Amino acid sequence: MRMKLLTFAVAICLCTTFVTRGDDTPAMQKDLATLQGEWTMVSGSADGQEMPAQMRQQMRRVCKGNETTTTMSGQIFIQAKFTLDPEKSPKTIDYLMTGGFTKGQKQLGIYELHGDSFKACFAKPGAERPKDFKGGEGITLSVWTRSKSENVSPHQNRP
Repeated sequence: MRMKLLTFAVAICLCTTFVTRGDDTPAMQKDLATLQGEWTMVSGSADGQEMPAQMRQQMRRVCKGNETTTTMSGQIFIQAKFTLDPEKSPKTIDYLMTGGFTKGQKQLGIYELHGDSFKACFAKPGAERPKDFKGGEGITLSVWTRSKSENVSPHQNRP
């Protein structure tokens, strides 16, 4: 059971990892700035299975520049560099894992940003990008909110 929960947690973490593009458009810069800081998981599912509340409450994600780290109870699960393309519909997010059990692999996803809320949906490594925010086999879906100490207007400059 513990291994199943750990696998589930890692899958959820994968869908929350981010990466930056070389095309620094104003829209990309805005979304990248909005993603900076610490986030807390609101909901998550992997392969159509909801993440238990006990695990979800321990999930944190920190974005600094074009790198992200996702932890559960302080333990690192995911580290990645990411790229964004907010010009597409839905917006796309791709990442290259720099740490964890999928190190070196790429994952394709989509995302939405609304104020202090971030939603991401990713396919498993090597699979096609999801077209919508529906969960299911091979899909991780998560919703995050900016941690209270990180409440900053998305239009403010961030270091």
